[in-house]
Amino acid sequence: MAKRDIQIKTSDGLAKAGLFRSAAPAKAAIILYMDAFGPRPALDQMAERLAGDNYAVLVPDLFYRNAPYGPFEARTAFSDEKRKAVITGLLSGTTQDMTIRDSGAFLNALDAEGVTGPVGTVGYCMGGARALNAAAAYPGRIVAAASFHGGNLACDTADSPHRKAASIKARVYVGTAGVDRNFPPEQAARLAEALRAAEVDHVIENYADMAHGWCVPDHSVFDATGAERHWKRLATLFAETLG
Repeated sequence: MAKRDIQIKTSDGLAKAGLFRSAAPAKAAIILYMDAFGPRPALDQMAERLAGDNYAVLVPDLFYRNAPYGPFEARTAFSDEKRKAVITGLLSGTTQDMTIRDSGAFLNALDAEGVTGPVGTVGYCMGGARALNAAAAYPGRIVAAASFHGGNLACDTADSPHRKAASIKARVYVGTAGVDRNFPPEQAARLAEALRAAEVDHVIENYADMAHGWCVPDHSVFDATGAERHWKRLATLFAETLG
């Protein structure tokens, strides 16, 4: 797979992004919304795997407003108080509304690359809610949205994805860690009810014994078996919706 570094003009500046694709024309596009540790080789590896199924995969830097920052080592970032404070600041300073606006620019960037058809989204950790909110904001373009160990998918804030379920036309898949304080059972129930009421085609699947971050290869709780299960579900979702 070939990676090309591009810059995407947004309403707030220039966002760096990696675009991954094979030599053959892409059959569709996927936007991968990063976790809290930012773009890095581990996410490149994941994007390359998706691109291997002949998708164009865009991995944007959601923290671009605060660049330069990092890099962060996922296994140890939260063990150092200074690094933890920096990451927390980046998270709080990058709102859902910012990413929703940015997602319009991401879609325009894909158009400029000649990938103008249906789009899938997938997000990890902080990216999970953003993948779902993007689907709600751009229902005419995004036909599949997945979240893995995403937090606050059905919380009390105004930007919680469950509040926007009525706007989602995409098929939705949510993979949850077995025990995750960022997405407790009461939130899972609230999200399921909102998606059902909105008649969204969806699956919420609990990955028992997996910890928050299990899908990402450089995470301290990475689980190879659980990660392969996630890849299987993701491949099926995109194959059935993106072709």
